Amino acid sequence: MQANTHILVIRLSAMGDVAMTIPVIRALIEQHPEIKITFLSKAFLKPLFDGIPNVTFYAADVTKKHKGVLGLYQLYKELKKLKITHIADVHNVLRSKILRSYFKFSSKHIGVIDKGRSEKKALTRTTDKIFKQLKTSHERYAAVFRKLGFSVDISKPTRLEKSKLQNSIINLVGEKKNHWIGIAPFAAYDAKMYPLDLMEKVIDELSTKNTLLLFGGGKSEIETLSKIEKKFSNCISVAGKLNLSEELNAIAHLDCMLAMDSGNAHFSAMLQIPTITLWGATHPFAGFAPYNQPQENCILPDLEKYPNIPCSIYGNKICDGYEDAMRTISPKKVIEKVETTLKLNS
Repeated sequence: MQANTHILVIRLSAMGDVAMTIPVIRALIEQHPEIKITFLSKAFLKPLFDGIPNVTFYAADVTKKHKGVLGLYQLYKELKKLKITHIADVHNVLRSKILRSYFKFSSKHIGVIDKGRSEKKALTRTTDKIFKQLKTSHERYAAVFRKLGFSVDISKPTRLEKSKLQNSIINLVGEKKNHWIGIAPFAAYDAKMYPLDLMEKVIDELSTKNTLLLFGGGKSEIETLSKIEKKFSNCISVAGKLNLSEELNAIAHLDCMLAMDSGNAHFSAMLQIPTITLWGATHPFAGFAPYNQPQENCILPDLEKYPNIPCSIYGNKICDGYEDAMRTISPKKVIEKVETTLKLNS
């Protein structure tokens, strides 16, 4: 290994995918404390990296300053000054391909993610489906660093120091006197979202003995969560009231997170909070289950009734007639799983 090893890690989006890199980055730094990392992503994701030693965050402004081929060349010139020795492209999209092509001329060691597209295609097709567990995203990220010559073991999470609960959270939620359960009922696509009428039954039961924190973002989600907050006791929506850094602080103090196959599940998992996920048109076999969570924490629809799941990798496509697949997950099953998880971890 060369002296002054400095790895540029590229992952420009999305929230959940960037969050999934965190356990890998933590393990890499713990196992190779001599290396330095610059993580390139969108500015709003910077709080995800707060407190990780040897990691500097660099914001890519892909809509203005770093837009297009010329903008990416400007970004390359900025990054070149940092004396990068290795590049780990854990995104492998057009922007990252263009950016890393500039570095080729300066003889950098470059590692690129293998997304396993052909395996994913076989997993999601309806005829001759090959239904098996694929390599997880975390393992795919780790493989890029191994290609660069850095061994990394992600089988055990690195130890995290418990953060102090921020005053902004105490002012919003109050002091912690009982179990705090996070509920993140939204996802990028409807096919990944548990029906709201069923989720309200879960909330109704869990809010009798626990404090529920509701997570979401965007105008319509904030409005929906505001209605739920008013409808049930011990239920507080944090959506639109906290910045990302504060949200992560609140998540770090949860006793359990209940989420969809979405970003919030990866936030809680990276903070080593017990995380339960509800799945619809997607499936954990595609490799996007939250880090280091028991397999039984992924609650699936009735696959005998809906055998073609997963219909797609990201939930953007749904099989014909599968619109109500998540209705086969009963609120009772969800409630029991949350209560069991609380007992196991109390």
